[in-house]
Amino acid sequence: MSRSAERSGPERHRGREAALQLLYQWEIGHLEIAALDEASEFYWAVHPGPAGRRDFASHLVLGTTSHIETIDPLLEANAKNWRLSRMAIVDRMIMRMAVFELMFCDTPRAVVINEALELAKTFGGDQTVPFVNGVLDSVRRTLEEEDGPNRTDSIA
Repeated sequence: MSRSAERSGPERHRGREAALQLLYQWEIGHLEIAALDEASEFYWAVHPGPAGRRDFASHLVLGTTSHIETIDPLLEANAKNWRLSRMAIVDRMIMRMAVFELMFCDTPRAVVINEALELAKTFGGDQTVPFVNGVLDSVRRTLEEEDGPNRTDSIA
């Protein structure tokens, strides 16, 4: 399998879907890490999947939750006139997960945003796609300004 297929294939998409559902449980349940581990075990018992999908979903969930203090201010700064607490939970979770992946993973930024938009189409409301697209595009521009020429999105 090519590296680009590994980064954007159906298993990665399903992993993002699983991670979003687990992050949603974390958010609405105000779960601690131990309870999140339990929720994850239950999720995978009900929705079995290959180890790669599970590992990727776990990476996204743990990374997003552990970097929330870095992610949230960036989201608020790029979501003009929106506080995180006023955003729909699903929208907020999609964007948090995408910002984690934009900042801390080597997935090409265009792939991350496209995947977030696919999640928004599946799980969000009527205005989710344009809202998520606008905020994440602004985050992407901010990160590119900060990274300069140091970050590349090559797939090779």
